[in-house]
Amino acid sequence: MGYSGEQLLSRLREEVCVDENASPDGKGERRICFPPIYPEWLGDRAFAEAHGARFNYVVGEMARGIATPRMVIEAGRCGCVGFYGSAGLQPDTIDAGLSEIKSALGPDQVSWGANLIHSPQQPGYEAKVVDLFLERGVRRLSASAYMRLSPDVVRFTALGLSRTKDGSIVRANHVFAKVSRAEVAEQFMAPAPENILRTLVAEGRISEAQADLAAQVPVALDITAEADSGGHTDNRAAAPLFSSLCLARDRVMERSGIDANTIRIGLGGGIATPHGVAAAFQMGAAYVLTGSINQAAIESGLSERARHLLAKAGPADVAMAPAADMFEQGVEVQVLKRGTLFAMRARKLHAFYRSGASYETMSAEDRKWLDGVLGEPFPAAWQQTRAYIQKANPKEAARAETDGNKRLALVARRYLFMGAQWARDGAEDRVSDYQIWCGPAQGAFNEWVAGTFLEPIENRTVRQMALNLMEGAAHLSRAGQMRACGVSVPPTEFSFKPRHFL
Repeated sequence: MGYSGEQLLSRLREEVCVDENASPDGKGERRICFPPIYPEWLGDRAFAEAHGARFNYVVGEMARGIATPRMVIEAGRCGCVGFYGSAGLQPDTIDAGLSEIKSALGPDQVSWGANLIHSPQQPGYEAKVVDLFLERGVRRLSASAYMRLSPDVVRFTALGLSRTKDGSIVRANHVFAKVSRAEVAEQFMAPAPENILRTLVAEGRISEAQADLAAQVPVALDITAEADSGGHTDNRAAAPLFSSLCLARDRVMERSGIDANTIRIGLGGGIATPHGVAAAFQMGAAYVLTGSINQAAIESGLSERARHLLAKAGPADVAMAPAADMFEQGVEVQVLKRGTLFAMRARKLHAFYRSGASYETMSAEDRKWLDGVLGEPFPAAWQQTRAYIQKANPKEAARAETDGNKRLALVARRYLFMGAQWARDGAEDRVSDYQIWCGPAQGAFNEWVAGTFLEPIENRTVRQMALNLMEGAAHLSRAGQMRACGVSVPPTEFSFKPRHFL
């Protein structure tokens, strides 16, 4: 017999018994009873217990304060894990944000952390941020954009390790590694390399005892598979990536002898509808992480004007553009295309750089275009860029004095940086230059909520989005559970319409 979507949903938290007219061989009758299913049961309960959460759901960090302290606070209050988008912010700004979070959530709430992004263009920045995290008692760090382990990530883990009376190693500091490649994931899954540990000990940054403990446990227990997402991304498909990281975990554990079940692999990127959440948990994800969709929430650090642009996006309204922090290396980020010319302009800037051009060697027409994009003559833009780079990276500044192509790159990086800043500030005269990190998930979310209370951006809160996604995933899991046992469930019942949760 069929079961309606309304019945599935209304009896989600009850035992459901179904009388089937026939068994698989077409003979006789059978009775199948299904236990209750709760959103809290989706994923790995060890994850929720380790991080003090109700749901195995992470409100992911969006850099430069887009994931605001307010967003983290609301995530914690509704039973999720939240990460402050501290990457790229100055230490004093980060410190103020951490104070706001700690004050609102209190000392007993541990389901939150902050973001550390690999910053090769800013020597010493990562160390300063980790120092601040340690000083302020931040116990959860989300490491993103790393291609290899850094000493400061290892240091964060090592300084939180201790041994109990029974000899077990426990950790106070937790690293979440956001990765999209198996070779990177393996570095975080394995114990810290001996050369990094020896250097940290020699520099007096960790003790000999801490180095010994760090050599026996993984650097990170929580690995986030970052599929096709907004911002930094390798545009990986979720299912192959998740499978790849599971196999990587097994390889590492075979080499190290560490229990593979201590490593929890979550999934982010493309998590925007109940279908995405349910699929992730069905694959075995310990937790899910949402990113792009939270940018349109009222707690987001994006301006209202930018959030309205996001709310109009479709799944195909995205494009790749050069990343501000790794412009010269050709690293790209995924951004919103609809309503802005940023991606097109950014790619043209990178083409000029790759050709070896400098402002002085460009044609008059190209210089006019560049001045128009910058909103000021190139020489004026260079003077402002120069003043910043001399403080942040003196070596780069010195090289640029005699290298016109390098000057072009640094000014281009400033434009890319400002594109994101204009989107946060809501600069009315620079809408066409907004850099808004966005993946296809945002468009999928917009399609799902169309015509419901979640369509207007003023109703999009972290709480309502998270609860609807988890409840919807439980609904779909119930339908899948019944179908897998041979119950006839119509295809149209594999859907969930957003509802307002109190």
